[in-house]
Amino acid sequence: MVDKVLKKYESKIPLSDGDIKILLGANQNEREKIFALARKVRERYFGNEVFLYGFVYFSTFCKNNCNFCFYRRNNGVSPRYRKSAEEIINAAVRLANSGVHLIDLTMGEDRYFQEHFDELVNIVKEVKAKTRLAVMVSPGVLSDGQIKQLANAGADWYALYQETHSRELFRKLRVEQSYDERMNCKKTAKSSGMLIEEGLLTGVGETADDKVHSFREMQRISASQVRVMTFVSQKNTPMETPKIPDFSGELLDIAIMRLLFPDKLIPASLDVDGISGLEQRLMAGANVVTSIIPPNEGLAGVAQSELDIDDGHRTVSGISDTILKCGLKISTPQKYRETIEELRYEYSDNRLQASGG
Repeated sequence: MVDKVLKKYESKIPLSDGDIKILLGANQNEREKIFALARKVRERYFGNEVFLYGFVYFSTFCKNNCNFCFYRRNNGVSPRYRKSAEEIINAAVRLANSGVHLIDLTMGEDRYFQEHFDELVNIVKEVKAKTRLAVMVSPGVLSDGQIKQLANAGADWYALYQETHSRELFRKLRVEQSYDERMNCKKTAKSSGMLIEEGLLTGVGETADDKVHSFREMQRISASQVRVMTFVSQKNTPMETPKIPDFSGELLDIAIMRLLFPDKLIPASLDVDGISGLEQRLMAGANVVTSIIPPNEGLAGVAQSELDIDDGHRTVSGISDTILKCGLKISTPQKYRETIEELRYEYSDNRLQASGG
Protein backbone atom coordinates (compact mmCIF):
# COMPACT_ATOMS: atom_id res chain seq x y z
CA MET A 1 0.00 0.00 0.00
CA VAL A 2 2.81 2.42 0.82
CA ASP A 3 4.43 1.85 -2.58
CA LYS A 4 1.14 2.68 -4.25
CA VAL A 5 0.83 5.94 -2.29
CA LEU A 6 4.39 6.95 -3.14
CA LYS A 7 3.81 6.25 -6.83
CA LYS A 8 0.65 8.33 -6.64
CA TYR A 9 2.65 11.18 -5.10
CA GLU A 10 5.36 10.97 -7.77
CA SER A 11 2.60 11.16 -10.37
CA LYS A 12 1.69 14.54 -8.83
CA ILE A 13 -1.68 13.33 -7.62
CA PRO A 14 -2.61 15.00 -4.29
CA LEU A 15 -2.58 12.63 -1.34
CA SER A 16 -5.87 11.97 0.41
CA ASP A 17 -6.25 11.75 4.19
CA GLY A 18 -6.38 7.98 3.78
CA ASP A 19 -3.09 8.03 1.86
CA ILE A 20 -1.41 9.97 4.66
CA LYS A 21 -2.69 7.47 7.23
CA ILE A 22 -1.17 4.66 5.18
CA LEU A 23 2.19 6.44 5.27
CA LEU A 24 1.88 6.97 9.03
CA GLY A 25 1.46 3.21 9.42
CA ALA A 26 4.54 2.29 7.38
CA ASN A 27 6.89 -0.42 8.60
CA GLN A 28 10.65 0.13 8.80
CA ASN A 29 11.40 -0.99 5.25
CA GLU A 30 8.60 1.18 3.92
CA ARG A 31 9.79 4.12 6.01
CA GLU A 32 13.17 4.01 4.32
CA LYS A 33 11.38 4.44 0.98
CA ILE A 34 9.47 7.43 2.37
CA PHE A 35 12.69 8.97 3.68
CA ALA A 36 14.37 8.48 0.30
CA LEU A 37 11.51 10.21 -1.50
CA ALA A 38 11.52 13.03 1.07
CA ARG A 39 15.22 13.65 0.40
CA LYS A 40 14.54 13.66 -3.33
CA VAL A 41 11.78 16.25 -2.88
CA ARG A 42 14.00 18.40 -0.64
CA GLU A 43 16.75 18.36 -3.25
CA ARG A 44 14.27 19.35 -5.95
CA TYR A 45 13.28 22.50 -4.05
CA PHE A 46 16.36 23.36 -1.98
CA GLY A 47 19.29 21.55 -3.56
CA ASN A 48 21.69 20.30 -0.89
CA GLU A 49 21.64 23.43 1.24
CA VAL A 50 20.74 23.57 4.92
CA PHE A 51 19.88 26.65 6.99
CA LEU A 52 20.96 27.21 10.59
CA TYR A 53 19.03 28.91 13.40
CA GLY A 54 20.64 30.41 16.49
CA PHE A 55 18.53 30.05 19.62
CA VAL A 56 18.37 32.63 22.43
CA TYR A 57 15.96 31.48 25.14
CA PHE A 58 16.17 34.69 27.10
CA SER A 59 13.51 34.19 29.79
CA THR A 60 12.40 30.97 31.46
CA PHE A 61 9.67 32.70 33.46
CA CYS A 62 6.20 31.75 32.24
CA LYS A 63 2.67 32.52 33.38
CA ASN A 64 1.31 29.33 31.80
CA ASN A 65 0.98 25.92 33.38
CA CYS A 66 1.31 23.57 30.40
CA ASN A 67 1.32 19.98 31.59
CA PHE A 68 4.22 18.96 29.33
CA CYS A 69 6.62 21.86 29.91
CA PHE A 70 9.63 22.01 32.24
CA TYR A 71 9.14 25.76 32.62
CA ARG A 72 5.45 25.60 33.60
CA ARG A 73 4.50 28.17 36.21
CA ASN A 74 4.13 25.69 39.08
CA ASN A 75 7.38 23.80 38.51
CA GLY A 76 9.52 24.68 41.52
CA VAL A 77 12.58 22.81 40.25
CA SER A 78 12.83 24.67 36.96
CA PRO A 79 15.75 27.14 36.86
CA ARG A 80 14.52 30.67 36.24
CA TYR A 81 16.41 33.49 34.61
CA ARG A 82 15.64 36.62 32.64
CA LYS A 83 18.49 37.94 30.49
CA SER A 84 19.15 41.64 30.11
CA ALA A 85 18.85 43.37 26.76
CA GLU A 86 22.63 43.62 26.58
CA GLU A 87 23.05 39.90 27.25
CA ILE A 88 20.46 39.00 24.63
CA ILE A 89 21.95 41.23 21.95
CA ASN A 90 25.51 40.07 22.67
CA ALA A 91 24.48 36.41 22.44
CA ALA A 92 22.71 37.12 19.14
CA VAL A 93 25.78 38.86 17.72
CA ARG A 94 28.01 35.93 18.70
CA LEU A 95 25.62 33.51 17.04
CA ALA A 96 25.57 35.66 13.91
CA ASN A 97 29.36 35.72 13.81
CA SER A 98 29.42 31.92 14.14
CA GLY A 99 27.51 31.50 10.87
CA VAL A 100 23.79 31.08 11.62
CA HIS A 101 21.17 32.44 9.25
CA LEU A 102 18.45 33.43 11.72
CA ILE A 103 18.20 34.50 15.34
CA ASP A 104 15.33 32.84 17.22
CA LEU A 105 14.37 35.03 20.20
CA THR A 106 12.34 32.79 22.50
CA MET A 107 10.85 33.26 25.93
CA GLY A 108 8.23 31.80 28.22
CA GLU A 109 5.12 33.94 28.43
CA ASP A 110 6.93 36.21 30.85
CA ARG A 111 4.67 38.85 32.40
CA TYR A 112 7.64 41.19 32.74
CA PHE A 113 8.13 41.54 28.98
CA GLN A 114 4.39 41.72 28.42
CA GLU A 115 4.19 44.60 30.87
CA HIS A 116 7.39 46.22 29.54
CA PHE A 117 6.72 45.46 25.91
CA ASP A 118 8.79 48.33 24.58
CA GLU A 119 11.88 46.53 25.90
CA LEU A 120 11.09 43.49 23.77
CA VAL A 121 10.40 45.64 20.71
CA ASN A 122 13.75 47.42 21.17
CA ILE A 123 15.56 44.10 21.58
CA VAL A 124 14.15 42.92 18.24
CA LYS A 125 15.21 46.18 16.58
CA GLU A 126 18.74 45.98 18.01
CA VAL A 127 19.24 42.31 17.17
CA LYS A 128 18.04 42.95 13.64
CA ALA A 129 20.33 45.97 13.23
CA LYS A 130 23.45 44.46 14.77
CA THR A 131 23.27 40.98 13.26
CA ARG A 132 21.74 41.90 9.88
CA LEU A 133 20.00 38.54 10.00
CA ALA A 134 16.41 37.40 9.90
CA VAL A 135 14.73 37.32 13.32
CA MET A 136 12.12 34.94 14.68
CA VAL A 137 10.11 35.83 17.78
CA SER A 138 8.47 33.29 20.07
CA PRO A 139 6.89 35.46 22.77
CA GLY A 140 3.64 33.57 23.29
CA VAL A 141 0.14 34.99 22.96
CA LEU A 142 0.08 38.75 22.37
CA SER A 143 -2.49 41.38 21.49
CA ASP A 144 -2.96 42.36 17.86
CA GLY A 145 -1.27 45.69 18.53
CA GLN A 146 1.77 44.04 20.12
CA ILE A 147 2.15 41.61 17.22
CA LYS A 148 2.08 44.51 14.77
CA GLN A 149 4.73 46.32 16.83
CA LEU A 150 7.05 43.32 16.51
CA ALA A 151 6.44 43.20 12.77
CA ASN A 152 7.24 46.92 12.49
CA ALA A 153 10.39 46.34 14.55
CA GLY A 154 11.65 43.96 11.86
CA ALA A 155 10.63 40.51 13.09
CA ASP A 156 10.44 38.15 10.10
CA TRP A 157 8.84 35.15 11.80
CA TYR A 158 6.24 34.58 14.51
CA ALA A 159 6.38 31.15 16.13
CA LEU A 160 3.44 30.03 18.25
CA TYR A 161 2.81 26.31 18.40
CA GLN A 162 -0.54 24.67 18.97
CA GLU A 163 1.31 21.38 19.73
CA THR A 164 -1.84 19.64 18.47
CA HIS A 165 -4.92 20.57 16.47
CA SER A 166 -7.13 18.23 18.42
CA ARG A 167 -9.04 20.56 20.72
CA GLU A 168 -9.50 17.78 23.29
CA LEU A 169 -5.78 17.04 23.42
CA PHE A 170 -4.96 20.75 23.38
CA ARG A 171 -6.96 21.18 26.60
CA LYS A 172 -4.93 18.41 28.23
CA LEU A 173 -1.60 19.89 27.14
CA ARG A 174 -2.16 23.64 27.35
CA VAL A 175 -4.40 23.88 30.39
CA GLU A 176 -6.39 27.06 30.91
CA GLN A 177 -5.46 28.37 27.44
CA SER A 178 -7.52 29.20 24.37
CA TYR A 179 -7.02 27.22 21.19
CA ASP A 180 -8.66 29.92 19.10
CA GLU A 181 -6.68 32.73 20.69
CA ARG A 182 -3.41 31.10 19.64
CA MET A 183 -4.65 30.53 16.12
CA ASN A 184 -5.87 34.11 15.85
CA CYS A 185 -2.43 35.42 16.89
CA LYS A 186 -0.92 33.61 13.91
CA LYS A 187 -3.55 35.10 11.64
CA THR A 188 -2.67 38.59 12.90
CA ALA A 189 1.04 37.93 12.47
CA LYS A 190 0.50 36.90 8.85
CA SER A 191 -1.66 39.92 8.10
CA SER A 192 1.13 42.06 9.60
CA GLY A 193 3.65 40.69 7.13
CA MET A 194 5.37 38.05 9.24
CA LEU A 195 5.86 34.45 8.23
CA ILE A 196 4.54 31.89 10.69
CA GLU A 197 5.91 28.66 12.06
CA GLU A 198 3.57 25.98 13.35
CA GLY A 199 4.64 23.03 15.47
CA LEU A 200 3.42 19.66 16.68
CA LEU A 201 4.29 17.67 19.78
CA THR A 202 4.26 13.93 19.15
CA GLY A 203 4.15 11.10 21.66
CA VAL A 204 1.44 12.74 23.80
CA GLY A 205 -1.47 10.45 22.99
CA GLU A 206 -2.32 11.72 19.52
CA THR A 207 -3.91 9.41 16.96
CA ALA A 208 -3.14 9.04 13.25
CA ASP A 209 -6.33 10.98 12.56
CA ASP A 210 -5.08 13.76 14.84
CA LYS A 211 -1.84 13.98 12.87
CA VAL A 212 -3.62 14.08 9.54
CA HIS A 213 -5.86 16.83 10.86
CA SER A 214 -2.81 18.79 12.03
CA PHE A 215 -1.11 18.49 8.65
CA ARG A 216 -4.26 19.81 6.99
CA GLU A 217 -4.53 22.68 9.46
CA MET A 218 -0.92 23.62 8.76
CA GLN A 219 -1.78 23.74 5.08
CA ARG A 220 -4.92 25.75 5.75
CA ILE A 221 -3.10 28.48 7.69
CA SER A 222 -0.27 28.58 5.10
CA ALA A 223 2.53 27.97 7.60
CA SER A 224 5.88 28.68 5.98
CA GLN A 225 7.80 26.56 8.46
CA VAL A 226 6.39 23.36 9.94
CA ARG A 227 7.98 21.26 12.61
CA VAL A 228 7.44 18.28 14.86
CA MET A 229 9.17 17.46 18.13
CA THR A 230 8.97 14.33 20.26
CA PHE A 231 7.67 14.77 23.78
CA VAL A 232 10.48 14.48 26.32
CA SER A 233 9.31 13.87 29.87
CA GLN A 234 10.11 16.76 32.22
CA LYS A 235 10.88 16.55 35.91
CA ASN A 236 8.16 17.57 38.37
CA THR A 237 5.43 18.00 35.76
CA PRO A 238 2.02 16.27 35.48
CA MET A 239 3.27 14.33 32.45
CA GLU A 240 6.50 13.13 34.04
CA THR A 241 7.18 9.50 33.18
CA PRO A 242 10.20 7.15 33.25
CA LYS A 243 9.40 6.08 29.69
CA ILE A 244 12.26 6.60 27.22
CA PRO A 245 11.16 8.76 24.27
CA ASP A 246 10.64 7.02 20.93
CA PHE A 247 11.92 9.36 18.22
CA SER A 248 10.95 7.13 15.27
CA GLY A 249 7.53 8.72 14.89
CA GLU A 250 9.08 12.17 14.66
CA LEU A 251 11.32 11.04 11.80
CA LEU A 252 8.36 9.68 9.85
CA ASP A 253 6.40 12.87 10.50
CA ILE A 254 9.29 14.97 9.15
CA ALA A 255 9.35 12.91 5.96
CA ILE A 256 5.60 13.10 5.46
CA MET A 257 5.72 16.84 6.07
CA ARG A 258 8.35 17.14 3.36
CA LEU A 259 5.98 15.44 0.92
CA LEU A 260 3.05 17.62 1.95
CA PHE A 261 5.05 20.85 2.26
CA PRO A 262 7.72 20.39 -0.42
CA ASP A 263 8.82 24.03 -0.65
CA LYS A 264 8.53 24.90 3.05
CA LEU A 265 11.16 24.97 5.77
CA ILE A 266 11.23 21.93 8.06
CA PRO A 267 13.53 21.90 11.10
CA ALA A 268 15.70 19.21 12.59
CA SER A 269 15.83 20.32 16.21
CA LEU A 270 18.88 19.79 18.38
CA ASP A 271 16.66 20.40 21.39
CA VAL A 272 15.06 16.95 21.42
CA ASP A 273 17.77 14.38 20.75
CA GLY A 274 20.92 16.51 20.59
CA ILE A 275 23.71 16.04 18.07
CA SER A 276 23.19 12.26 18.13
CA GLY A 277 19.81 12.58 16.40
CA LEU A 278 20.68 15.23 13.84
CA GLU A 279 21.71 12.89 11.03
CA GLN A 280 18.46 10.91 11.17
CA ARG A 281 16.36 14.06 11.01
CA LEU A 282 18.28 15.45 8.06
CA MET A 283 18.03 12.13 6.28
CA ALA A 284 14.27 12.23 6.83
CA GLY A 285 13.98 15.43 4.81
CA ALA A 286 14.59 18.35 7.18
CA ASN A 287 16.44 21.35 5.76
CA VAL A 288 16.88 23.57 8.82
CA VAL A 289 18.94 22.92 11.95
CA THR A 290 17.44 24.69 14.94
CA SER A 291 18.37 25.32 18.56
CA ILE A 292 22.02 26.18 17.96
CA ILE A 293 23.04 27.63 21.32
CA PRO A 294 26.35 29.29 22.27
CA PRO A 295 28.07 27.50 25.17
CA ASN A 296 28.86 28.99 28.56
CA GLU A 297 26.31 31.80 28.35
CA GLY A 298 23.73 30.41 30.76
CA LEU A 299 21.17 29.85 28.01
CA ALA A 300 18.86 26.84 28.19
CA GLY A 301 17.04 24.65 25.74
CA VAL A 302 13.35 23.80 25.97
CA ALA A 303 12.81 20.05 25.62
CA GLN A 304 16.38 19.42 26.80
CA SER A 305 17.51 22.32 28.95
CA GLU A 306 21.21 21.36 29.04
CA LEU A 307 21.84 18.66 26.42
CA ASP A 308 25.02 19.20 24.35
CA ILE A 309 25.14 22.95 25.05
CA ASP A 310 28.20 23.70 27.16
CA ASP A 311 30.33 21.01 25.51
CA GLY A 312 29.92 22.88 22.21
CA HIS A 313 28.01 20.26 20.24
CA ARG A 314 25.12 22.66 19.59
CA THR A 315 27.27 25.13 17.66
CA VAL A 316 27.87 25.66 13.95
CA SER A 317 31.26 24.00 14.18
CA GLY A 318 29.79 21.21 16.30
CA ILE A 319 27.24 20.19 13.66
CA SER A 320 29.24 20.82 10.47
CA ASP A 321 30.62 17.29 10.14
CA THR A 322 27.16 15.76 10.48
CA ILE A 323 25.79 18.03 7.77
CA LEU A 324 28.62 17.03 5.43
CA LYS A 325 28.13 13.36 6.27
CA CYS A 326 24.53 13.67 5.02
CA GLY A 327 25.75 15.00 1.68
CA LEU A 328 24.53 18.48 2.53
CA LYS A 329 26.17 21.87 2.96
CA ILE A 330 25.57 24.96 5.05
CA SER A 331 23.86 27.67 3.03
CA THR A 332 24.49 31.41 3.16
CA PRO A 333 22.61 34.31 4.80
CA GLN A 334 21.90 35.72 1.35
CA LYS A 335 20.30 32.48 0.19
CA TYR A 336 18.23 32.37 3.35
CA ARG A 337 17.01 35.92 2.80
CA GLU A 338 16.03 35.01 -0.75
CA THR A 339 14.19 31.93 0.50
CA ILE A 340 12.06 33.77 3.04
CA GLU A 341 11.27 36.48 0.52
CA GLU A 342 10.03 33.79 -1.85
CA LEU A 343 7.88 32.40 0.97
CA ARG A 344 6.49 35.87 1.62
CA TYR A 345 5.75 36.37 -2.06
CA GLU A 346 4.06 32.97 -2.30
CA TYR A 347 1.82 33.75 0.66
CA SER A 348 0.96 37.21 -0.68
CA ASP A 349 0.18 35.74 -4.09
CA ASN A 350 -2.04 33.02 -2.56
CA ARG A 351 -3.89 35.64 -0.50
CA LEU A 352 -4.45 37.78 -3.59
CA GLN A 353 -5.85 34.83 -5.52
CA ALA A 354 -8.11 33.87 -2.61
CA SER A 355 -9.54 37.41 -2.57
CA GLY A 356 -10.21 37.26 -6.30
CA GLY A 357 -7.52 39.79 -7.20
